Amino acid sequence: MNRSMPLLVLLVVAIAALLSSVFIVDEREKALVLQFGRVVAVKEDPGLAFKIPLIQEVVTYDDRILSRDVDPLEVTPLDDRRIVVDAFARYRIVDVNQFRQAVGSGGEATAARRLDSILRAETREVLGSVSSNDILSSDRAALMLRIRNAAIIEARGLGLEIVDVRLKRTDLPRENLDATFGRMRAEREREATDERARGQEAAQRIRAQADRTVVELVSDAKRQSEIIRGEADAERNSVFAEAYGADQEFFRFYRSLAAYRGALKSDNSTMVMSPDSEFFEYLKSDTGAQ
Repeated sequence: MNRSMPLLVLLVVAIAALLSSVFIVDEREKALVLQFGRVVAVKEDPGLAFKIPLIQEVVTYDDRILSRDVDPLEVTPLDDRRIVVDAFARYRIVDVNQFRQAVGSGGEATAARRLDSILRAETREVLGSVSSNDILSSDRAALMLRIRNAAIIEARGLGLEIVDVRLKRTDLPRENLDATFGRMRAEREREATDERARGQEAAQRIRAQADRTVVELVSDAKRQSEIIRGEADAERNSVFAEAYGADQEFFRFYRSLAAYRGALKSDNSTMVMSPDSEFFEYLKSDTGAQ
């Protein structure tokens, strides 16, 4: 039994050494074999791989497309209107050896911070070369492409490939937004005041036209009524004159009756007149004065 113990120990050590020398590369990962911190092998194909136990170590990195949100940042376009931009990028690690050399043991967290710096710098540079209207218009797609192309060059030094860059949100800062709303409100109020002034001017013009039309109509009606009244008076006088010329006695009789009707009313209680006055000639005789 004493002879079997060393064999058993050696077997256990051999199995442990064998297990520690084998590692599995997942299809979603890439692996680096490090020896005293130096890269000695790159494993990109999925499956089993080997390393020297205790001397070498394995570091894995994600081989999928990763996403990184950039913290909102303020940019100043050519027209000096500050804009808050919220962007994100999609990227992947294409060269794990260069990636390891660039970020060291910091790994993906260090790469994400350095990628943030690249994206923020390129976003400021590209958006600062255009006006705010270009950023807020449909031309934004071309601006995102410019940012991505510029970031691709910078990210190559990290062993990264920028797949896409998108601007999720482009807004005015809160203080600028309030000022812009104030200007818009003042502009609308000014337009409303102008519209009301134009409406009042048109109303006054219509009222003045209507008043002038009324005056003209009333004046024309009065003129026509005076003409008609004059023509009627002339016709009446002509009838009277014709009647007077045909029978003067009858005309005097008619005039006397009209005078009696006007003078002898019920509200006249007293009349002082000489009995032989010509006024009573048709009361004293049915034929008038002889």
